[in-house]
Amino acid sequence: MSSNRELQTFAGDSLLVRYANFVRLPHTVFALPFALLGVIVASREQAVTPRVLGLAVLAFTCARFVALGFNRIADRELDARNPRTRNRELPSGRLTLAQAWVAVAVAAALFLWASSALNPLCFALAPVALVFISAYSYSKRFTHWSHLWLGLADGIATPAGYLAVTGRWSDPWWLLPAGALAVTFWVGGFDVFYALQDEDFDRAERLKSLVVRVGPARGIVAAKLLHGLTLLALVAFGAGAGLGAAYYAGVVIGAAVIAYEHRLVKPGDLSRLDAAFFGANGLVSIVVFLGALVDRIV
Repeated sequence: MSSNRELQTFAGDSLLVRYANFVRLPHTVFALPFALLGVIVASREQAVTPRVLGLAVLAFTCARFVALGFNRIADRELDARNPRTRNRELPSGRLTLAQAWVAVAVAAALFLWASSALNPLCFALAPVALVFISAYSYSKRFTHWSHLWLGLADGIATPAGYLAVTGRWSDPWWLLPAGALAVTFWVGGFDVFYALQDEDFDRAERLKSLVVRVGPARGIVAAKLLHGLTLLALVAFGAGAGLGAAYYAGVVIGAAVIAYEHRLVKPGDLSRLDAAFFGANGLVSIVVFLGALVDRIV
């Protein structure tokens, strides 16, 4: 099942709007709250200044622009052949390849600058992060587990938020991996959902995904398992960070939202996929973040 258009785009034809739609700017809501979750936990150890918060948000936004922008560049020929994606900015000609490259290069430079302005550890890890998040664009050419690569590309946002404030690794050491895994499994699960609509195209183009490997029904089961692991990782993260009742209330609400999401998507019926992907998933990170924020304030 495919669609001729994608949702979550801005109206208008200015260059700014085209760049925003190029990287689906509204999707930032998915992972930014988890980056800020890392900031909140770090604030227990070190005060968060407006400067550090601003640099952290800038670094996250630029890294995401690089990842999505590079993905659009790498997949431009595939997108042109896929009915669901052929109206994206590069295949449709609303942005030229040169414009795309310039924007990605500027975003990468800003990311490196923001990282250097935060602390030496962030700056040292920044090039590694750029390579990892960009390499995801080619993962579906050789692995059925590209969903987890994408998940970890988003998942490093939580440790990054923490490191932006403290400039050092967490104690206990497993706290940041737990936060990264929570996002990895969460994003990986809903990316399996997203792959359902491209099953026929991916098979024809010999692209890989769990849906191609095991079929839609088992793919949905895999998404359920991944989201179950998400909740376990969130609980472990909360325990390691010493978070309280408000955080766990956010996790419980997030679990209910995920359960609702799974009721919307069934094999052979993707009519409510957009509601699950864009609606429910946007709420999960927000309620977990708000729970941690309330816990920190109170």
